[in-house]
Amino acid sequence: MKVETQLADGAAALAFPLSSDQLERLVHYHAELSRWMRRINLVARGTSAEQLVELHFLDSLTMAPLVQRHPAPCLLDIGSGAGFPGLVLAALFPAIPVTLLEPRQKRATFLRHVVRLLALGLVQVVEERAEQFSGEKGRIYSHITGRAVAEPATFLYLAEPLAAPDTEVVLFLARQQSLAVLPQELQLRWRLHAQRVVELPFSRAPRFLASMRRIGSVSAVTPHSGFPPNGS
Repeated sequence: MKVETQLADGAAALAFPLSSDQLERLVHYHAELSRWMRRINLVARGTSAEQLVELHFLDSLTMAPLVQRHPAPCLLDIGSGAGFPGLVLAALFPAIPVTLLEPRQKRATFLRHVVRLLALGLVQVVEERAEQFSGEKGRIYSHITGRAVAEPATFLYLAEPLAAPDTEVVLFLARQQSLAVLPQELQLRWRLHAQRVVELPFSRAPRFLASMRRIGSVSAVTPHSGFPPNGS
């Protein structure tokens, strides 16, 4: 199946049909990713062309309705890697500010290249680790997310100092039960605000997106002071 057809059919199956401009940007992004993958490691080795579309592009697209419904979206993607989900969402919504946080130089270089290629003027690539990142002056994130960065508890510790009271921290989970194992201290500070349960269109693999919001104020939390002792 052609990449363009797979993207269009897959997005339609996810109830998010793509415009011609959105599809064109994603096709260009996919082509550049495929070309760069011959030189540097951007996704898991052995990923087929079909898997690249479904497990990365379409999987990222499952978050699009959560962003689209917000009146003033502003996205932070922690550990963006090859751009999933942040750069996919920026390609879908070029009018929203997106920050791609990626500490590895080669991957950050790839992200900047695609941002220039697609003329995504509101996308910033920040080459830092989340533990050192203190946010951007004057920018309040409506959504903070990341795929395959860390297990849910660790990711919430990473995101907490960067989240405003109304920020949605979106966790990509393979199963809903993953939230049940959050430490009690996190259950006291975070609540499930919204959720989206979907199946990927071709493999039928389940996906659970959990949108978390802080409970009350955690203004006393300084950057990354919320980590458990010794990083455990």
